[in-house]
This record gives sequence, structure tokens and C-alpha cells, in this order.
Amino acid sequence: MHESAFQILVNALLANNFVLAMFLGLCPFLGVSGRLDTAFPMGVATTFVMLVASLCAYGLNFLLTTFHLEFLRLISYIVIIASAVQLVEMVLKKYSPGLFRALGIYLPLITTNCAVLGVALFQTAREYDFVQSVTFAVGGGAGFTLALVLMASVRERLQLSNVPDVAQGTALSLMLAGVLSLSFMGFAGLGG
Repeated sequence: MHESAFQILVNALLANNFVLAMFLGLCPFLGVSGRLDTAFPMGVATTFVMLVASLCAYGLNFLLTTFHLEFLRLISYIVIIASAVQLVEMVLKKYSPGLFRALGIYLPLITTNCAVLGVALFQTAREYDFVQSVTFAVGGGAGFTLALVLMASVRERLQLSNVPDVAQGTALSLMLAGVLSLSFMGFAGLGG
């Protein structure tokens, strides 16, 4: 079945959101979503890494299948992702040291973010062409950013509220994540 770019975008952004529907990338979702000023840049950084990983995975997959070296896909994708994260880290450290410090350990953890690896593996398994791969990466990254921003917005708002002691901290974060996930289940039939 050939999916249009729009279907892939909507599917990755809403219907099959990596965080809220597939539960990939939960570590930065719960860790960085405490404040809006760190959630959005983390989403943008992850989107950039997803895009680079997608582009490189598309070209690398073509090369590996040409030479019948498909067994090297996974390790090759991990090397690409780690390199892209290093690039993002160096740029942020140079041009935005405050943001670099605010993101802390979660920035290098983009390397192990299963949502980023998921983009490369899913597009390969679905045999997307170049445009579909780029659209999938952009939609997945935008969906990841949307999930981070929604969670951060709600968590910032709740800091000003009177929340019972029993529901504060991790318990509240997990309840919010569950409610957000349930709300995204409404998009389930949208992606085709």
C-alpha cells in the first residue's frame, strides 16, 4: 500500500505518536518536560537528530542492500545517531551554553532514545522512498516535540496549583502521561 506524504505526516504526528501512542522515548519525555523552556529545545534537537538519522538511514540502507550487508543495519544506524547527537551537543555547547546545561544528561541520551532509532528502523521496514522517509522523520520529530511541549505546559501549570501530597512528583507525572496518551488514542483511525 502506498501512503501519501500527508498520511505519513499525520500518522507520525498524531495517530502513531512515538511517545504517546508507541511509548518510545519516555526517558526525555518524563525528564525534560518539567519546564517549557527546556522541553521545546529538546524536541527541536531530537527532531534534528531524527531527520539526520532518517536521511542517512535511507542512503545507508540503499548501500547495504546493494552489497547484501543488511545485517549491518542496526549498528550502522546507531553510529549515525550517535554522530548526529555529537553534532547537536557541540553546536549547543558553543552557541547556547545555558541551554546545554539546562538539558544536562538528557542531551547525550538522545543517542539512546528509542524513538530516534525507531524512525530509522520503521522507515526501512516500511520501505519508504526518500520523500516518505523525510516526511516520516519530520512528523515523528514534530510529534515528539508536541508531546514534550504538552506535558511541560501541563506540569508548569500544575506547579501553581494545590496538588495533594500523595499525587505530587513522579506519580503526578505518570498520571499526566497516561491522560495525554489516552487523549491521543482519539487520533487512532486518522492515519489510515
